[in-house]
Amino acid sequence: MRIFGGRRRIVNICSLVCCIALVVASAGAISETTESDPFQFDDTPLEDLLQYPEWFKNSFLELDDDLKEAANAGKTGIIVYFGQKRCAYCKMLLEVNFRTPDIVNYTRQHFDVVPIDIWSPEQVTTPSGESMSEREYSQQLGTNFTPSLVFYDADGRIALRLRGYYPPYQFRAALEYAAGGHYLREQFPVYMARGDKTLRFEADDLVEESFFSPPPHNLDRSRFPAELPLVVFFEQGDCHACDILHTQPLRASAVRRLFNRFESVQLDMHSNTPVVKPDGTPSTASEWARELGIFYAPSIVFFDENGREIIRVDSVVHLFRLRNVLNYVVSRGYLTEPNFLRWSSRTRRTLDYPAAAAQEQKVAR
Repeated sequence: MRIFGGRRRIVNICSLVCCIALVVASAGAISETTESDPFQFDDTPLEDLLQYPEWFKNSFLELDDDLKEAANAGKTGIIVYFGQKRCAYCKMLLEVNFRTPDIVNYTRQHFDVVPIDIWSPEQVTTPSGESMSEREYSQQLGTNFTPSLVFYDADGRIALRLRGYYPPYQFRAALEYAAGGHYLREQFPVYMARGDKTLRFEADDLVEESFFSPPPHNLDRSRFPAELPLVVFFEQGDCHACDILHTQPLRASAVRRLFNRFESVQLDMHSNTPVVKPDGTPSTASEWARELGIFYAPSIVFFDENGREIIRVDSVVHLFRLRNVLNYVVSRGYLTEPNFLRWSSRTRRTLDYPAAAAQEQKVAR
């Protein structure tokens, strides 16, 4: 038995032992730990600047021309990579996923990858022909987390967007979804669900926390605003990433204190558990997850007191990012700055682009 917040869950002992061993190993280099588990890494900002893989395209940032060149080479399109120089999640993508031979070969066969620095003032021409800075382009596409990847097909249409870091097996599925033209026929969550053969367990197989509100889940905020913002955890049984969420970032006292300032609900994303959504309409956990486009477990979705979605974390998340998102919501930073990364950049002591930082402060005033 494993006890969290006074509640219990039966778990696979071998899995727990492996998890503990990997936590100890995470004190070493990222490359050493992620070979066995891509979910294990320290997500604090990096000391050393990231370097792009040598096979990324050396682009003049004229993405309309990049698309034409990719099409002329018989490729599906381009992937625009939005990253930051000190982003630990970006490092995982670049040094784990993009060093896995079959992923590299498949990516290079079907796409050219063009890197964008989300804080850079350098000019870029978008696939639609607009001219703006890399920073403005990132904001236009709603880049709230890095790395973010935008897949463009040969006609300049967006085939898929990924926000945050995903482990190699899910990243492979994303590549195949875009390269195979599946986006023309079905949504990515539907595609992922069809290919997911994971055995599903009952809702009581989920790891529970003391701050989770018990059922029945009446989350209606349509007639009267609630006293607290709402956070909904969409999880599933037999979920290694869910286990890590509960055994690591959710164990931090600072994080647990912040969750006390929310109404927190946990749902099995594949269950028929009844729920009244924030807009007042009845549904089930699985139907609501499909409606929201949830495909990754765990996904954490935040709503304000009136039931409007503020932000969601639907990719791998660790302590540094989760704590920042919680502070963003609790401080109501989203009211003055709808872009999470712009808001969080103002709390950092240094930026790689001092001029950009000064401009951000001028805009904030």
